[in-house]
Amino acid sequence: MKVDCRSDTVTMPTAAMLQAMYAAPLGDDVFGEDPTVHALEVKLAAIFGMQAGIFCPSGTMTNQIAIKCHTNMGDEVICDSLSHIYQYEAGGIATNSLCSVKLINGNSGRITASQVVESIQPNDVHKPISKLVSLENTSNRGGGTCYQFSEMVAIKKVCEENNLLLHLDGARVYNAIVAKEENPANYGKVFDSISICLSKGLGAPVGSVLLGNHTFIQQARRVRKRMGGGMRQAGMLAAAGIYAINNHVSLLKTDHLHAQEIAAALLKKEFVTEILPVETNIVIANIGGKYTAATFVSYMAANGVHLLALTTTQIRFVLHLNITKEMVQHCIELIEKM
Repeated sequence: MKVDCRSDTVTMPTAAMLQAMYAAPLGDDVFGEDPTVHALEVKLAAIFGMQAGIFCPSGTMTNQIAIKCHTNMGDEVICDSLSHIYQYEAGGIATNSLCSVKLINGNSGRITASQVVESIQPNDVHKPISKLVSLENTSNRGGGTCYQFSEMVAIKKVCEENNLLLHLDGARVYNAIVAKEENPANYGKVFDSISICLSKGLGAPVGSVLLGNHTFIQQARRVRKRMGGGMRQAGMLAAAGIYAINNHVSLLKTDHLHAQEIAAALLKKEFVTEILPVETNIVIANIGGKYTAATFVSYMAANGVHLLALTTTQIRFVLHLNITKEMVQHCIELIEKM
């Protein structure tokens, strides 16, 4: 049995999703003529209470476009030290937007309104201008932890009082919405821009959508083109996203349950020194004693289960819609034998 828990990006389209992709009407999206891409953008904008959207190849691109549109050269972006935009986007904040970063050591990838206040630069010519705050919900390196919606509202208030913009890296925002039983339309009242990834827990093969107001999205189209992100007959990919939104959101609850089951098995082992809070589909555990993260990963791989060692002491399981109950049981049985 092969079980791939390295990431929820490894999901494969279902047969029904492939049929939806095959049947999608197409056009040239750079000319604004692909009806399926347009339908996806309109659909997600409506769901999240935003005016408009733009379909892009990846979440890294949507995040980087947002940062570029919100900032000027020499500005500063405030975010948690574990943020994807800082850790995993190849220095894009510096190279694409020529901005610096103010890092906050938050709680499992989540920052607070008071920490944002403390991080705002004074009006001093020696300092960059604080311009943008970016939150990640859920937090990847934080173990899939979710913000309380009230905290995001409090951060928005700080931003409004200090002339800051607020971006959401919502790569796994649907996981947070399901876990917290939230109304996605409320997100549009808080954020100036939202990036939503379709190729993780939702199971589409490719793509993310960036949401904002009409002026912002028009600017984003120019930046996307400059970055090489303009796609032509992209409706086949957009159709997968539409299918995922219509059919896969409710399945995220199962992924969360599977993560809890694996976490419970790990907690019983003395070589597991800590597990980050498991709220959604990610399990991050610290390994010690007779195992290292590398030897743990090697043992699991030898038995058909593939996962990542994040550091010399941390391992990560990511659950997704291609992981069955039987696969989870196989993982648990392997852990119990260790």
